[in-house]
Amino acid sequence: MRSSRSWAPSPAALSIPVAILAAAAVRIAAPFAPAGATMLSITTLCIVLWVGNVVPPAYTGVLCLGLVGLAFSLDLALAGFSSPATWLIAFGLVMGEATRRSGLAEWAGRWVIHRVTLDSPSAAPRRTYRRLLFGLSAAGLLLVLVIPVGIVRVLVLAPVVLEVGERFDSRRVKLGLFFGPILTTYLGTFAVLTGGSPNIIVLGVLESVAGTSIPWTEWFVLMFPVMGVGRLFLVVGVVYAMYRPPAAVEMEETASGLRSMTGDERRMLGFLAAGVAVWVTDVFHGFHPVYGALLVVVLVFLPRVGIADFEETVGEVDFSILFFVAAVLAIGEGLTRTNVAAALAEGALTVVPTDASTSVVLAIVFLATVALMVVMGGLAAVSVATPIVVALAADTGIPLVPVVLASTAALGVPFFPYQSAVLVVILAFDIVDARELIRVASVVAVATVLVLMPLQLGILSVAF
Repeated sequence: MRSSRSWAPSPAALSIPVAILAAAAVRIAAPFAPAGATMLSITTLCIVLWVGNVVPPAYTGVLCLGLVGLAFSLDLALAGFSSPATWLIAFGLVMGEATRRSGLAEWAGRWVIHRVTLDSPSAAPRRTYRRLLFGLSAAGLLLVLVIPVGIVRVLVLAPVVLEVGERFDSRRVKLGLFFGPILTTYLGTFAVLTGGSPNIIVLGVLESVAGTSIPWTEWFVLMFPVMGVGRLFLVVGVVYAMYRPPAAVEMEETASGLRSMTGDERRMLGFLAAGVAVWVTDVFHGFHPVYGALLVVVLVFLPRVGIADFEETVGEVDFSILFFVAAVLAIGEGLTRTNVAAALAEGALTVVPTDASTSVVLAIVFLATVALMVVMGGLAAVSVATPIVVALAADTGIPLVPVVLASTAALGVPFFPYQSAVLVVILAFDIVDARELIRVASVVAVATVLVLMPLQLGILSVAF
């Protein structure tokens, strides 16, 4: 007997035919030369597949590389693999795995708990919750300085905050202790050049398209006060307002004390400090940030000095994201070579007043990138937005650095999980579902736009 229920494909399953149809429509209707229309068609296909997420993003990246190679050249398709940005992400993944294996990540979490809790935390659970929420969130921000991959930071921090949350009997408290540190370490990505993949892709596209770069220290000085420290206070405030502890909350008493660091943990901390030292002194030596990460990886595996086995550690790292990154960089380079980015920038200029000040241009760039992210997600938006804002800066005469940083700041305003792989990883933990994550991320995003963005864009306007 046939079932009366009719089958309907899911939105994700529909993404494949939608992607093909959209790519074909763009190829036919795009008002560009054949090469430009083809590049925009490939870009459209990949973006729809990334948004639909019916196949792994890395597989879509491989497909993108093949299509670009066939339509244009292998030189263009594989250009991303020669970019320092790609290798910085690769070394960052290895750094994260080594930090986890050394035990340093777990020890650091215990240290924060030991430092911020009271002598008798269970006697004042509400106060203890507030201290833990801020202390663990601050630790999440500090992790941005030493682990340059957002997903790795979340994977390192999540088990610690989940364990701390289990000491309380309130689900609201458990969610607050989860969301505060996790969102801070994720959104803090955009405060530091080496904070995560989006920044490195922006840097890679900038180096490829404009032939210039942004020093680590300049990025830090311009972005960290608002996008780092300011975001910390904003996230903690929003999370505490949404997840205030009930009056009758109780906390389980646990044994106090903190063990000493092991030799491996001390050495790993020293290795990370050496890498950070290379990053913060780039104003003197001019080395690319990849050298700092490379130094850490070399020290981690150095015989007699290192703390991990090369084959075991590297074997545990999932490098598939590199195909995704290489595809994004190839798209950015392709849109530039075919003059599509310049044409889109010229179209964007029509909404910019002819006598617009720097602050107005930055605000338009920021809002346009936020809108682009809603359509295609964060990393995909990078590949499209960065070449456009580079051309926009050249045409308007606005300095390039503030325009690029304004666009990058918009990447830190996600509303939905498909906009970031890190948000998808957060959903992997059983404590939170998609609806709750969207609710919290949306409130933080709106608060960021209303409170932090005027400050950040004001700093960029005054600095240039």
